[in-house]
Amino acid sequence: MRKYRSAVTRKKVITTHINADFDALASMIAAQKLYPEATLVFPGSQEKNIRNFFLHSTSYIFNSTKMKKIDLDQVRMLILVDTRQKSRIGNFAQLVDNGHVEIHIYDHHPESDDDIHGEVEIIRETGSTTTILADILKEKGIRISPDEATIMCVGIHEDTGSFTFPSTKPEDLLATAWLLEQGANLNLVSDMLTKELTAEQVWLLNDLTQSAKTLLVNGIEIVISKVIRDEYIGDFAFLVHKFMDMENLSVVFALAQMEDKVYLVARSHVKDVNAAEISLAFGGGGHPQAASATIKNKTLIQVERSLQALLRNRVKPQKKAMDMMSSPAIHIHPDEPIKKAATTMTKYNINVLLVIDDDDHLEGYITRQVVEKAVYFGLGHIRVKDYMNIEFSTVTPDAPLGEVQDLIIKDKLRILPVVKASRVAGVITRTDLMNILVGGPVISDFQYDARHASHFEKQKNIAALLKERLPKRLIDLFKNIGKVADILGYNVYVVGGFVRDLFLRKENLDVDIVVEGDGIKLAYEFAQHHDARVRSHRKFGTAVLVFPDGFKMDIATARMEYYESPGAPPIVEESSLRMDLLRRDFTINTLAIQLNKRKYGALVDHFAGQKDIREKVIRVLNNLSFVEDPTRVLRAIRFEQRFGFKTGKLTLALMKNAIKIDCFKGLSGRRLYLELKLLLMEQNPLRAIGRMNDLNLLPVISPKIRFTENLRFLLEETRETITWFNRLYLEEPYEPWKVYWYGLIAFLDIQSLHRLAVRMQMGNQERQELIPESSVMDDVLEKLHRVDSYDNYDLYTLLDHYDTEILLFLMAKTRSEKVKRKISHFFTKLRGTRIILKGKDLKNMGFKTGPLYKEIFESLLKARLNNVINTKEEEVEFVKEMFGSSLTARD
Repeated sequence: MRKYRSAVTRKKVITTHINADFDALASMIAAQKLYPEATLVFPGSQEKNIRNFFLHSTSYIFNSTKMKKIDLDQVRMLILVDTRQKSRIGNFAQLVDNGHVEIHIYDHHPESDDDIHGEVEIIRETGSTTTILADILKEKGIRISPDEATIMCVGIHEDTGSFTFPSTKPEDLLATAWLLEQGANLNLVSDMLTKELTAEQVWLLNDLTQSAKTLLVNGIEIVISKVIRDEYIGDFAFLVHKFMDMENLSVVFALAQMEDKVYLVARSHVKDVNAAEISLAFGGGGHPQAASATIKNKTLIQVERSLQALLRNRVKPQKKAMDMMSSPAIHIHPDEPIKKAATTMTKYNINVLLVIDDDDHLEGYITRQVVEKAVYFGLGHIRVKDYMNIEFSTVTPDAPLGEVQDLIIKDKLRILPVVKASRVAGVITRTDLMNILVGGPVISDFQYDARHASHFEKQKNIAALLKERLPKRLIDLFKNIGKVADILGYNVYVVGGFVRDLFLRKENLDVDIVVEGDGIKLAYEFAQHHDARVRSHRKFGTAVLVFPDGFKMDIATARMEYYESPGAPPIVEESSLRMDLLRRDFTINTLAIQLNKRKYGALVDHFAGQKDIREKVIRVLNNLSFVEDPTRVLRAIRFEQRFGFKTGKLTLALMKNAIKIDCFKGLSGRRLYLELKLLLMEQNPLRAIGRMNDLNLLPVISPKIRFTENLRFLLEETRETITWFNRLYLEEPYEPWKVYWYGLIAFLDIQSLHRLAVRMQMGNQERQELIPESSVMDDVLEKLHRVDSYDNYDLYTLLDHYDTEILLFLMAKTRSEKVKRKISHFFTKLRGTRIILKGKDLKNMGFKTGPLYKEIFESLLKARLNNVINTKEEEVEFVKEMFGSSLTARD
């Protein structure tokens, strides 16, 4: 008979790393106090001490489930303790990218290239993960038993070497003190940590001692020891630690070839030798002081050669900022003109210039790119401080190389000022750093600092997010476009606002595709094999795919733009994806996702767009961005209000400067009008209009617009009126932005309205629609207010020929509740009233075609509006009664 094994259904699982130690075990027990409904599961094997512990003492306090009994499809929350490396959690790694599992992480290890990110991340620099969780239990007042306290105490003691490791922190001792208060038994802790060596382990320790060789790397003695065994012998890390203590060594790298793997254990008491960095290069992890790796498919000799090469490459004497900086720093005063900055840069052949005031305080810096563009635009007379970068990082002269490299690489700095006592002592440039690193790591490599986790650039794949957030049809379109691009040998990406809104979790099906190749050719090739039409624009290298249901997708050749003058239309040239993204308005709009099959879902983030989305900040990509295209000022306000973001300090200063020097004067009125229209189409444009007023931007529309209390009140009433109308659910199409437009220009005189129409380059029809005569609207309001005897027909004939937007504006403008009620009555009861009888009905009744028809229809409408008639039969009887004589006369 065949037996079937039923998988255990668990929604929450607590797990840790393969080869779990006491800190991992203790952390799992502590985590279960926070997640009492969760199941404890080891992802793989445990260290020998843990296995022995299970055999002798834990069955009554530690109930775990075997991995093979877990149905991964049923897991909805994964709690990771003492690790966040995907490669160290076994089969649970399958859950990381499926998009349906919530991940919570508690860990004390430094960042690595393999890190998982979760909805909850508690990462602290402590000697053990148990310390972190014990502190949380203490804060929450969660009680633990003496047995649980004892195991947690073991976890802290093991990972801190009983508080002797350099990674030990005050928090570890405080957590242990609290555990003692909860009843932890130190005698049991000592017994658990005391290890009696087996005969095999004694021989292994002897071989470690006998094979040890000292390698001198940049003046630092590093011991490398290696052993070979056919069978696996446990607790190799413990043996290496014991070997290090016996020989009083500062740095040890031990290699053991056992069975078909090579095990690396690294220990370092020297700040310049980072054990974690070396182990990471072999696919392992750990701390700067203690780390390990398991290496497959390599011989012991191969690993040893790679290890020695890595050590020579990465172990460097710790340099400080004062050893790297150039001094004195070439600088310029903030009030000097930009043309002088250009002269200074040319004279000294530098690309970045510090800006320092009379008191020798650093104000910012300015780049050659900004200076050259400013001169090109004829702005050489403008002061340097108007276009300098005012957001910058600094270091002290004693800052170590790791801190300097971390800042320059992570933040992509061109220059790093060295400041002592508020004065600039020197500068470190990218070139200075590269000269230091010659023969060592290049910019794209990671570097550890023993005190802080490193930040290394890594490529992120978000295919799972696409699958979660997008309809299947769009996913299929993306994959098919990727296939066509592969055939043509192009790289293809979805870019811009679509990607931004994907991360913001806002619906946006306005898709922009960028092709490194011929975008038009790709569009036609795609359309040949799929049901779509193509509209192309050869001049700009763009095309639009139009599908049968009306869905559209824009496709463009990757291009760069330059501007011949401020506010002028851009000149377009073919380029790369990076240059295409560089031309965009803000960093949040520079994200791209690759669609080619081999790299489907790979996120491209050249300009830290993800970071700015997380921090909710709007930043431009260059300091002359608003000079090149002043409409970006309005766009920044629009995004700021739509997303609840803030504008970066430098970007805000550049916006104010663009307004101050009147960059809008060269901007075509049409572009200004279209951007203003988009702003008014936002859900609550009132905030944006207020922001425009704060920035003195309203005069750009018309010098006569003043953000008075009357205008503010009118716009607030407009918002409330639109909200009221939307709640009627009349399904009547209208454009709310026009109502705000009428409110914005409501207090302009006739001459100002005429000039506004000319400035916005409106045609005659547009002018009639968007610049209504205020006297006519005032006359309507006056009639509504003055006449109380209006019946439904009179009200209908007065209001029906006005657009919905005009009527809503009148409703917002009037302060008379009586008038508001009349307009409301028109919308809810009268508008849309139609008679049933048609001309053919009158003809069948015997009426002769002619002017009489109009009179009959008008009479019917009046009777229906005034509730005299309601049905078709009543209409027929009404016509016979009122116009029957016309039939008699005809007879």
